[in-house]
Amino acid sequence: MAETLHIDPSAGRAERCEALIPQLLALTEGEPNFTANQANVVAALREALGWFWIGFYLVEGEELVLGPFQGPIACTRIKKGKGVCGSAWAQNQVLLVPDVEQFPGHIACSSLSKSEVVLPFYREDVVAGVLDIDSEHLNDISEAEAQALQKMLQALEGRI
Repeated sequence: MAETLHIDPSAGRAERCEALIPQLLALTEGEPNFTANQANVVAALREALGWFWIGFYLVEGEELVLGPFQGPIACTRIKKGKGVCGSAWAQNQVLLVPDVEQFPGHIACSSLSKSEVVLPFYREDVVAGVLDIDSEHLNDISEAEAQALQKMLQALEGRI
């Protein structure tokens, strides 16, 4: 696959995310290295969707450890059940937070983050980590966008 994304800039973010799925599948096809694939997924999401911070946190024991990301520097380790990322992992569910200041125990890696979605991803039916996306705007990530991201992660299972 060429290193160029084909995304309609006039489409909404959920539609752009859906359009990324076949391109990300082609990009990760045959590449066994999870880090390389995660790095390309994050770069593609940032390029196509433009959120403030996008990155992976990977399960390591009872913590999430920072993986490939795009955006300002970030928290390196997050305990299971702590903050939005640790809570999404512990609860094994997508957490969509329209205002991070209203989330009990929110971990402020950047004071510029205002809303967030965290989505667990799996390897062999076990949570391997989470995809964390932050916006610098309140209520900036929709349920439709979260669903499109979840569909993307499901399509990439075993590759990231």
